[in-house]
Amino acid sequence: MGTQQVQVNKAADARALVHELLDAHRPRIEERSVIDAVLVTSELVTNAQRHGGGLSGFSARIAAGLLEVTVADHSPHQPATAAGREKFAVGGYGWPMVQELTACVAIVPTAGGKAITVTVPLAFDRVAA
Repeated sequence: MGTQQVQVNKAADARALVHELLDAHRPRIEERSVIDAVLVTSELVTNAQRHGGGLSGFSARIAAGLLEVTVADHSPHQPATAAGREKFAVGGYGWPMVQELTACVAIVPTAGGKAITVTVPLAFDRVAA
């Protein structure tokens, strides 16, 4: 299936696009995989907006039983976690979740910041058509 590369301005747009892409796939993708994929997408786009100087690119595609999502932003800085920071510090909790729910994470520097590409494993519903 081809890459969905479109202009995305907010996390809700990215979630809707990924949900639409997954819903159109046959065989159907199990609900748990859809939830994980939408959650990861939302977290990456939200992080780009909050910590990355804004979203500069977004794409999503299904290949080889995986959803591949790429989110680019304007910051060269790597994502941070709350580990080692003061108790109840704001931020840094979503990145470990992204790493847990994905099979692979790649962060590539770009001329204007960075691009994060993740692959989310997909389970397929063998019963539904």
